[in-house]
Amino acid sequence: MDPLRRSPSPCLSSRPSSPSTPPCEMLGPVGIEAVLDQLKIKAMKMGFEFNIMVVGQSGLGKSTMVNTLFKVWKSNPPGLGVPPPQTLQLHSVTHVIEEKGVKLKLTVTDTPGFGDQINNDNCWDPILGYINEQYEQYLQEELLITRQRHIPDTRVHCCVYFVPPTGHCLRPLDIEFLQRLCQTVNVVPVIARADSLTIEEREAFRRRIQQNLRTHCINVYPQMCFDEDINDRILNSKLRDRIPFAVVGADQEHLVNGRCVLGRKTNWGIIEVENMAHCEFPLLRDLLIRSHLQDLKDITHNVHYENYRVIRLNESHLLPRGPGWVNLAPASPGQLTTPRPFKVCRGAHDDSDDEF
Repeated sequence: MDPLRRSPSPCLSSRPSSPSTPPCEMLGPVGIEAVLDQLKIKAMKMGFEFNIMVVGQSGLGKSTMVNTLFKVWKSNPPGLGVPPPQTLQLHSVTHVIEEKGVKLKLTVTDTPGFGDQINNDNCWDPILGYINEQYEQYLQEELLITRQRHIPDTRVHCCVYFVPPTGHCLRPLDIEFLQRLCQTVNVVPVIARADSLTIEEREAFRRRIQQNLRTHCINVYPQMCFDEDINDRILNSKLRDRIPFAVVGADQEHLVNGRCVLGRKTNWGIIEVENMAHCEFPLLRDLLIRSHLQDLKDITHNVHYENYRVIRLNESHLLPRGPGWVNLAPASPGQLTTPRPFKVCRGAHDDSDDEF
């Protein structure tokens, strides 16, 4: 027998394998699942950023609600319980929260005194101007020839709009502002101080607000057009049916049946903030933190910021251009407060590498 002639390898045989014979293939995993571990390690190391804005009249519990959501009141020095002045001067406060090794850089922008004046014409201009200023800062950083490895993200990812518990319907001021605001940022409306309404009044008020939103084509978050699959559609449909959430904020603990609970103490009992039978604060918390935080950031980057970016770059054809880059002048105050047409651009590019 010729020593050079060998029997063909089973892997190279041209004979078709029988159904009972497994195909010849490399055994063992490649290790692709380790990518998840790499992403988790990097995320734990770098942390996350989340920027939230609260809008509403004075006395609706905006600061208290933020404290209840993120439990940041313990980090505030004593003696700062003075209520903010009733003016329309926006101010931002940044907290770094760490929980089980996960760091969150939280920036809260408050709008004290919004809608409190006798003449509220164009009272939304400072708020819209601030939101667009953050888009402009991010855009100017992106246009630099030598960019930072990580561009600081100060863009507002979510705006919680506090509706006064009137029990009737949205005011003309609310409708006008929400129409402009929803074109610029993710808006989550809530019924503030819901404990001042009975359960029946609260449900009737919610239905009237939902009707107002549909009548005036106000698309609050989560927008139906961004449901990516059937699971998203089912989850978001349940949330949309409960929006605006009827919430109560509290930053004090009370002893109820041997356990400490966050709540408001009244003459007839304690309103437990985290009890769904008392208010819908758990739904708001789950939406903002536990289930939709990353989605809020993605829509901000891929839709709202992208719309702003496209409009600003389209304006650049009137400006002298440098070789290889866009010479874009800073936006004027009028450009920052002018409403923009809402255009779906989600998926243009993904910015999932968040760090600070």
